[in-house]
Amino acid sequence: MKHLSLEDIHRKAAQIKLLLLDVDGVMTDGRLYFSNDGQEMKTFNTLDGHGIKMLRRSGVEVGIITGRTSQLVAKRAADLGISLLIQGREDKFTALEEMRATFPCELDQIAFMGDDYPDLTVMCRVGLALTVQNGHPAVVERAHWQSAARGGEGAVREACDLIMQAQGTYDAALQAYLRTQPHA
Repeated sequence: MKHLSLEDIHRKAAQIKLLLLDVDGVMTDGRLYFSNDGQEMKTFNTLDGHGIKMLRRSGVEVGIITGRTSQLVAKRAADLGISLLIQGREDKFTALEEMRATFPCELDQIAFMGDDYPDLTVMCRVGLALTVQNGHPAVVERAHWQSAARGGEGAVREACDLIMQAQGTYDAALQAYLRTQPHA
């Protein structure tokens, strides 16, 4: 794959019905934090979270496929209303096929955002392959589009905005926040 023109990216993004996300390095900065007693900690970006909520309200479903298993990811998914969640799976394409049994759609109607080798099995098969600014060079080389932001720092929000802009739903979503109440 190669990076596409903005016009081609928008054409592909206009067809997306499902955005799938990796977690570590995409929804987070990729670092793994552990406390002294072994408890795992992750940081998530609120810009990403709000972008996911807006994208879902616009009619595009969002799911997560991740190689690690974490209660923190399950909580974050629940907080964002994401029910399509598969954790602990290195074979992400098989996980995607299982997810399609729950949410049927064509591969060209799926976007996947990843940052490392395990994500390529899905990225190389779906309609829109997305990556983060700090993705591994082999992933960047095969992605259709790369965010300006690093993973965990608003990259997912950029992808959500991109899809909404291509589908013509971005302006309406923004307008909902620009409405002002008359002054008393």
